[in-house]
This record gives sequence, structure tokens and C-alpha cells, in this order.
Amino acid sequence: MGKDGNFAAQRHRQLLIDQLRADGSVRSEAVEDALQAVPRHLFLPGTPLPSAYANDVVVAKRDSASVPISSASQPSMVARMLEQLQIAPGMRILEIGAGTGYNAALLARLAGPEGHVTTVDVDADLVARASGALAGAGFPDVCVVQADGAFGYPGGAPYDRVVATVGAWDLPLAWLDQLAPDGRLVVPLRLRGSVTRSIAFERDKSADDRWRSVASEMCSFMPLRGGVADDPVSSIALTPDGAVMLAVHQDQDADVAALAGALSGRRAQTWTGVWTGVTLGPETSEWVFLWLACTLPNAVSRMSARQQAIDSGLVAPMPAGGTMATFDGASVAYIIFRQGDGGREAGVIGHGPRGAHLARQVAAQVRAWHLGYRSATARFTLQPVVAMGPMTSQFAFRTPHSWLAIDWG
Repeated sequence: MGKDGNFAAQRHRQLLIDQLRADGSVRSEAVEDALQAVPRHLFLPGTPLPSAYANDVVVAKRDSASVPISSASQPSMVARMLEQLQIAPGMRILEIGAGTGYNAALLARLAGPEGHVTTVDVDADLVARASGALAGAGFPDVCVVQADGAFGYPGGAPYDRVVATVGAWDLPLAWLDQLAPDGRLVVPLRLRGSVTRSIAFERDKSADDRWRSVASEMCSFMPLRGGVADDPVSSIALTPDGAVMLAVHQDQDADVAALAGALSGRRAQTWTGVWTGVTLGPETSEWVFLWLACTLPNAVSRMSARQQAIDSGLVAPMPAGGTMATFDGASVAYIIFRQGDGGREAGVIGHGPRGAHLARQVAAQVRAWHLGYRSATARFTLQPVVAMGPMTSQFAFRTPHSWLAIDWG
């Protein structure tokens, strides 16, 4: 890239950093310096500069069915996770999910010449591509390893920081075992259904076998692959033409055949208040969705719809990224919004034989969150199932290897 190309790249990079500063994704000088120093476009060959420096995901690899399985994460989420990590010069860092190599370069910049970064990926082609990009960008000392990230990388342990750039549900205990006693783990943890948060965990000083959250951010990541801690997700069509889709995860009970006809069932609609409804902004929706994931028997799942399904009246208008829904047998209920004087009021539409019941159940829990927990902060605790001692918490969910407790303080 010539002088003009370098100038253009720097200009696009600065515009992105300014945006990330303005929206609060970048909060420290160290993270800003790393974003300035690492050219993202070098890790995305063939991607136009405006796209390489847009605050958006760039798909790096698809499977045989053209489903994305690796990507360069959204820069705002990259920055927020770097802030969660609180990396100091000289630290040893393990990254699960090499992807393009861009995040490993940022980690190496933050750790400095006295630090060391190891990044692991399950796919040989991604490992080769990341290694080449890192060398070309001036980070040849990053160790790129082909392996199942669920096992971590014991050869470089203990680590001061472990960060997963892939989503996890059943947290691999190797990540915790390979951390130094005062280390920190940052992981995009799928909590229940489609609700995922990037959570920073540190060891509980009063109990070595427990890990408590020190920060969390709403996020969405492609799931861990490789066989040990896979987290598969199925996309179920609620219409014959696939215009409305519902995500279903392994911790949910779904009757796929019955759900295929759910939207053809009778429709019921309810709002969250008799006199004053519950209003939600973007900053509060993430918390009510987490509350619903905790309290509803089948949690909540991401539901998306093409514009044709909305225009025909089959489903109500919803944000471009979709909405959240719960389901039971041949019934489904999803959250909708209407604009009022005080903001967006939340409501629920249900379809199917139990659609009205589901809609009332969801609305009741939205009101419960609003009245009792809207000003509260959710805290997360991890404990291996083999650990001794009970988990005392407001909500506790078990995966094959861990207990996850969620408490609203």
C-alpha cells in the first residue's frame, strides 16, 4: 500500500477510534494506543478500507453450508473486552480463538515486549492465515497454535490473562486451571437461551474453587468448536419459507415439528402495564432479557424476521437484529415495542394453543424486573461441579462441568 493508501487507512482508523471513544467502548489510553498501533486492514486482505474500519463484524470463514464460523469481531466489542482484561506490560496471555490474528496483535501491543501472547485455533487454515498476518503486521513473536481451545494451552501456563474470542456455554475448566492465582478470565458466556455476556471473572479470595464476576458486557459471539465444549445452535423456521427464524440452543427444550406451525395458531397480545407500561431503552433491554433468561422455564431465544413477514402482518415490527422470544410445544411468544410519551413500551405477542399464557407470563416477568430489579446489577459466580460446598444464589444453572449462579444485587 502506497503513501496515499497508508494515509487513507490511518484516517479510517482514526474515525473508528473516535467513534469508539464517543460510545464508551474505549476508556483507557492503553487500549486507544493499541487500536492506533495495529492496522486492522492488514488482517482482512481484500476487504475495502471503509469496511475494514467499520464498527462491524467481518466474516473470515464459512462452513460447507455457508454459515459463518469465524470472523473479525465488531471493534466496539473488541475494545470493551480489552478494557475488561486490564492488561499490564509483561503479562502472559492466552487467547482462545485466533481468528484473523488481529485481536492477538492488540493483546501483544498491550503486553509489550516483555509479555507473551499465545493464541489457539482449531482450524489449520486459520492458524496459517493468522500467523502470516501477525508476522506481516510486525508481531512475529505471537505464538499461534493449532489445537482445541477447550483444552487451553498448558505448555505456556500459568497465564495472567485468559480471553476467549469465541462463545462458550459449558466453561472448560482448563481455562481456570491454567490461570495464575491472581489471574483474570474474560469469556463471552452464553448464560441461557440466546443471552450472552462477556464476563470478567477473578478467583474468589474466600473460596479458591469459586470465581466471581468483576465486570460484564452484553455481546454475541460465534460458539466454540472442536468437540470438547461445543455449543451448537439450531435455526428453526417458523414459516414454510423461512421468513421467520428462531434460534434454539442445547439447554432448551424444543419440539421442532410443532414450532414450525406456531405462527399459524391463534394470536394474543398484551402490554406490560395496565396504566403505565414498562419502557425500555437500548441500555436497559439487555438487562430485562437477562432477567427473562433467568426466570422463564425455557429462557429466551433470538427471533428474526424478513421484511416480507412484517409487511404481511404475520409478525409485528421488530428491530433489524430481531427480538427475543420464548416457546412451549407449538406455542411461541415474542417481545414487541410501541413508542409512547415516556419511551418504548414493551409488550408481548403470543401464538399457538398456549400463546396467550406465554404472553402473560413474559409480561409479568418484565413487570417484576421493572418493579424489583431495574436498578440492580447482576453478579455472576462460577463453581466447578466437582467443588465442595453448596451454591447459595438467587438463580443457579448447571452445565456438565460448572454451576453458574446469577444474583441481582
